Amino acid sequence: MADPSGLSRRDFFRLGLVAGPAALVAACGWDGGAALRPRLSAVSRLNDWVGEHVLLSSSRLARTYPESARSRTMPNYHVGDSTPMLADPASWALNVGGLVRKPARLTLEQLQALPRTSYTVKHHCVEGWTTIASWAGVPLAAIAALVEPTDRARYVRFDSFDRDPQGTAYSNGWDLKSAMHPQTILAYGFNGRPIMPDHGAPLRLYSPIKLGYKLTKYLTAVTFTADRPGGYWEDQGYPWFGGL
Repeated sequence: MADPSGLSRRDFFRLGLVAGPAALVAACGWDGGAALRPRLSAVSRLNDWVGEHVLLSSSRLARTYPESARSRTMPNYHVGDSTPMLADPASWALNVGGLVRKPARLTLEQLQALPRTSYTVKHHCVEGWTTIASWAGVPLAAIAALVEPTDRARYVRFDSFDRDPQGTAYSNGWDLKSAMHPQTILAYGFNGRPIMPDHGAPLRLYSPIKLGYKLTKYLTAVTFTADRPGGYWEDQGYPWFGGL
């Protein structure tokens, strides 16, 4: 799909403005060392700006597919040694707060009663593989309408109960424009059934406009903030924007 500037997304990738050196070395687990780290960080910031301000548009939607196109399997990842599971799923609720006028604590039943979006889309992993699956959930924009973010809110932080072996919890941050994209949802359904623990139950962030590591599973909190949040992988050098 062409960008209004006349350059397609593929053109931007070829120019290195989006998938630049910072993205490549981060995916390989190397940050360039002390000499290159500041330069790579600057390139990454430029990538983020181009992604948010040039490529991203609420009118540009990821391609959808018929359910018959679903892949047979979808790999799943978490940062702990075993699949995270709630000891008491009935007590789970999503905390939504930060720079909002009406903080909320929403149960799964309350989320399921809100406007629902479903689609079958292609999932892209930073490692290079793709798969097609169906997702269902509540648009994050509908949650925002409930809690009413203030004018100071520019970013959204997503927290998870997934933890690595050292006890560090998974989290990441998005710009507000990406979070309000019409295909960004809090998903509770996967391939026509309730989402299971291996894919992020009871609730996960999903959007086909982002790479997989940006799609937080096992959600516990959504926080609107004025400051750009870090993230589990982003703090290790992965591109912050992570868009497609």
